[in-house]
Amino acid sequence: MLFDRRVPCGAGRDRYQSRSQASAGAPVPLPSCAVGATSRRRMTAAALARLPSCAVGWWRHPPYPGSCRASPSPRLGLSACAAGTSAPGPAGDLVAGEVLNKVPVAIGMTPRLYSYILEHTREPEVLRQLREATAAVSGAHMQITPEQGALLALLVELIGARRVVEVGVFTGYSSTAMAMALPPDGRLVALDRDERPLELARRFWAQAGLADRVELRVGPALDSLGQLLARDGPGSYDMAFIDADKRSYDQYYELLLKLVRPGGLIAIDNTLFFGRVVEPEPNDKAAIALRDLNAKLLADPRVSVSLVPIGDGMTLCRRR
Repeated sequence: MLFDRRVPCGAGRDRYQSRSQASAGAPVPLPSCAVGATSRRRMTAAALARLPSCAVGWWRHPPYPGSCRASPSPRLGLSACAAGTSAPGPAGDLVAGEVLNKVPVAIGMTPRLYSYILEHTREPEVLRQLREATAAVSGAHMQITPEQGALLALLVELIGARRVVEVGVFTGYSSTAMAMALPPDGRLVALDRDERPLELARRFWAQAGLADRVELRVGPALDSLGQLLARDGPGSYDMAFIDADKRSYDQYYELLLKLVRPGGLIAIDNTLFFGRVVEPEPNDKAAIALRDLNAKLLADPRVSVSLVPIGDGMTLCRRR
């Protein structure tokens, strides 16, 4: 199975290297969940050997890049080895100050387990082909994961969506997944400002038989959302998906609260942002914007909200 460079939030972030590389003194990338660092942190094999075994359990599972079995980061308030246990029972002091009765799978997901998830994810052939074609495109890591696509499609069906708006198209994986779940008279409006990857999106919309179901609007998304409000009116859409410029997420969210009807859904991607939302660096504007948005959503009485640890984090907001 071919993967793009995005790694799901529970499986670590960095590219796997072989033991031979490590023994030769090559830098060994550790997932951020293993060392409480950013996804760019690297260690030599000698430094790796000094870590507790629970912090390097990911090393023993090479089928998928950057897996980990535990999250001993003191910044997250996790006990050093609590997540490494295979027992599904009480989590003890896993998170400081919280009573948890079960260790969540995402906290120590191995590549073998993530592979199992993919094996049990329904991915239409056209989406598999699109995923493989996207792997050759610059920025392939921006594509959502297969299980995210399946979840978005299911959400379209669950709420009976007929009109969907997507902010951020890239090569069209998420828009194709959602449009395929729409009824024959459904409509998806796709907004993006970058023409380059849209050629691939158009090709696969046509291949999936969706050319007449997707309306593409190229230009700044804030302008396009304003135009949709003027053309279609408030509450005219059933569902929205945001996966674009992170620093503009809050503005997209506010406009979509007007476009989406009461009872409708707004799904927001990248709300865990490679773990960088926990303690963003002062110059990490995107992570800071997402951290602030997460705090806002938690307290926003206009929506019911759930932050789902899937892909790079996806927050689901139901407009009340």
